[in-house]
Amino acid sequence: MSERQVVVFKLQGEEYCIDIMKVMEIIRMQEIVKLPDTPDFVEGVVNLRGKIIPVIDLKKRFHLEGKEISEETRIIITDTDGKTVGFIVDNVTEVLRLNEDDIEPINTDVVGIDKDYIAGIGKLENRLLILLDLNKVLTKEEKSILKEEE
Repeated sequence: MSERQVVVFKLQGEEYCIDIMKVMEIIRMQEIVKLPDTPDFVEGVVNLRGKIIPVIDLKKRFHLEGKEISEETRIIITDTDGKTVGFIVDNVTEVLRLNEDDIEPINTDVVGIDKDYIAGIGKLENRLLILLDLNKVLTKEEKSILKEEE
């Protein structure tokens, strides 16, 4: 049975996860430099050991209510389509293994979801984890905006 290792994090109380192979590191929230004329979910950039990294607020990207930044807020630094991008999340809770059999695709016809970035729903005991495909969280146009800002 094939397994997938994922990093689990929360946004507005819901559990999401991403493939650990996409995660470069997880850092505490730090000062973000705002950039002019960018979409509202682009928080700005951070300087991580001399490298300028664009930072996306996933709650804003998914049109979720914002939550105050807290001690638990984290930035997940990822490799997204060959680019280093940070994603702000409420908190990172754990790393775990999901059996491929426990990941169900979203039936977009039934639920009316037209979101390519949801790779599936992971079932773990009495929990449901929304599995994200980070390569599809941003549109091509949004990726090109980030590229210009680097």
